Amino acid sequence: MTGDMHSSGLLEVSHLSVHFGKIRAVDDVSFSLRGGDLLGLIGPNGAGKTTLLRALATLQIITRGEARLLRDLLLPGALTTLAHVGFTPDTPPVYEKLTVRQFLRVVANGYGLSPRETDERMEFWLEKVWLVDKADQKIKELSRGMRQRIGIVRTLIANPLLILLDEPAAGLDPAGRVQFRQLLLSLREQGKVLIVSSHILSDMPEYCSHIAIMSQGKMLRLGTVAEIAHHTDESRRRYTIQLARHVPNIAAYFHNITGVSDVQAEGERIVCEYLADAESAANLLTQLVQQQLPVSAFSPHAADLEEAYMRSGVGQVD
Repeated sequence: MTGDMHSSGLLEVSHLSVHFGKIRAVDDVSFSLRGGDLLGLIGPNGAGKTTLLRALATLQIITRGEARLLRDLLLPGALTTLAHVGFTPDTPPVYEKLTVRQFLRVVANGYGLSPRETDERMEFWLEKVWLVDKADQKIKELSRGMRQRIGIVRTLIANPLLILLDEPAAGLDPAGRVQFRQLLLSLREQGKVLIVSSHILSDMPEYCSHIAIMSQGKMLRLGTVAEIAHHTDESRRRYTIQLARHVPNIAAYFHNITGVSDVQAEGERIVCEYLADAESAANLLTQLVQQQLPVSAFSPHAADLEEAYMRSGVGQVD
């Protein structure tokens, strides 16, 4: 990965593989990230996203290949290097009987922070994730979204250089997602290296610099957000057709039109693939109307991350 970032080659992953018996959970993955890069991982369940994050956090043994941070190998027990790594799993571990502040003080003490450093960092990050007013409540009384934010603060309080987040937006309400995007952008500006796994594709172009589409342990596509969004067959496009009322056996009408493929019907909404140029779009609409289908809306899909993922053929995101 290239670009005008704060530093170069802070994280280097080379031919990394993780096998569970005959299962290749991560299969020969290589990439490089600079300071300020944020790599978004997308893919279906079982694609290898979580295993890759755990391997980089040294919580999962690497079968083959290596990962280096600041040129040093990421290995279990390499405490000096691992002090620069922060990992938040999809369900962050917490001590439910403690208050938020009590829990974060335990975490900070484990990192050897002084009481003054602990209080300064704790208050800073609690404000960043909108948890100041919940800081003296017991964690067991808080929602899943709030626990997710606590997990992120737990990771950030040590000021790591490499930040690994597995489904961090899970459970966050819309306002929390906005705040989370702002937080990630702030971390990028600080020159951190981030890898985030998420199934909320619509948010990712706003905070990611790069995207990787994973399937069966492999990175099928890897590039900038713009590169991935436009990595499609430009001669074809997906269209959404909305009908005014339900029509039985609707897919058969589309199969009668030469060139139409990948027809997906759900109630009165149909998505299909067809030629991309304006003349072809007009022809598609004409043929639908000629078949006396009650078309109430007709729209081509723009080139974006969601469209690129749906056309990659790797399946449903999580």
